[in-house]
Amino acid sequence: MWGTAAAPAAADQIRDAQWPLKKYQAEAKIWPISQGDGIVVAVVDSGVKDDHQDLTGQVLPGADFSGGKTDGRVDTNGHGTGMASLIAGVGHGSQAGIEGLAPKAKILPVKIRSDGESPELQQSDIALAIGFAVDHGAKVINMSVGFARLDAQARSAISYAVSKDVVLVAATGNSGDKATPVEYPAAFPGVVAVAAVDEQGKVWEKSTFGPETTLAAPGVEVYHAAAKSTSAYGIGQGTSGATAYVSATAALIRSKYPALSAGQVINRMIKSATPPADGSAVPDAHYGYGIVDPAKALAPNAAVDGGPTANPLLGRAESQGAPPGSAAEPTDDASAPPMAAPVAGEGGNAGITYTLLGAGGLLVLVVAGVGAGLAVRARKRRRAAAAGAYPYPPGYGPPPQQPPYR
Repeated sequence: MWGTAAAPAAADQIRDAQWPLKKYQAEAKIWPISQGDGIVVAVVDSGVKDDHQDLTGQVLPGADFSGGKTDGRVDTNGHGTGMASLIAGVGHGSQAGIEGLAPKAKILPVKIRSDGESPELQQSDIALAIGFAVDHGAKVINMSVGFARLDAQARSAISYAVSKDVVLVAATGNSGDKATPVEYPAAFPGVVAVAAVDEQGKVWEKSTFGPETTLAAPGVEVYHAAAKSTSAYGIGQGTSGATAYVSATAALIRSKYPALSAGQVINRMIKSATPPADGSAVPDAHYGYGIVDPAKALAPNAAVDGGPTANPLLGRAESQGAPPGSAAEPTDDASAPPMAAPVAGEGGNAGITYTLLGAGGLLVLVVAGVGAGLAVRARKRRRAAAAGAYPYPPGYGPPPQQPPYR
């Protein structure tokens, strides 16, 4: 049930305001079973402030594909820090600060470009970010980000992650507009697309919806850590926070049942979800299969666990069809694997809003100037993918044989 529970005794204001933990009765029904031990969750976002008081010891060295020279543990935007805290925050002191739904999981921060950057470069970032996360031990990838389309490089990276048994979770978007389809990467087959609901279990009015919606989760008036200081906090509304809660649920399941495939983890979340209170039949364009229920998802389920191991979302059609420019480009390397085939079919602003800045001719010149370079880098990535790995910027290199915390 979408139940309620009393606030823990002696909690500070921030902890007491975390209504999702109370709704889920995390302390009584979830954490005695699983806290996400041993699972690495990649947060593809604006970076993560690792010295925030509620994230101490939770953030691994990651990567920065935004053009910076960090290891992902720097966040000037604050969005990635907030998402990390909802997934694996540990608070501070006694019953104080933000606690994540999977407080013993570890965060792998993978920084990408955000507001006001070239969409072409952002697409390049997310392709590299996903590849890096997979090759560095992430079993769940949280993508509280959104694009109007997904190019061939990013599509190939998602297919690579699915082939490596990773659970990918992304936000449907924050437009709430009937004419605006679910954003990418949430709309791509195989990715868990997450909508937002409020404390009463009602879908948030600005939650982008469509047939790709898989699950809903808390996303309204959600408290989270902020990056302005080591003790800063914020309140968020949107599908970004909801995505973080679904990623945390996947981490809880993967920790408790390590033998399950990514597809079986997704099936557990779908089969155990709480249906919409208004009685809508599921799957529903607004709620998907319902509101994610971590406690039920952790309960023994022989039917699901013994069922198909394949990702159940791979056959899902994209409401937008194949976006312009998404088809695989010709390659001059016969050994390079083909890009993921776009799936045609029927039908977001996520937490970080990606906008194309209209700078007149200057913008056109910038895009034209990077086009050739992107094509060359795409060919290099395909060659690297053929060898089973992705290229990394200087100083990163391939992962160790046994990644930490895996």
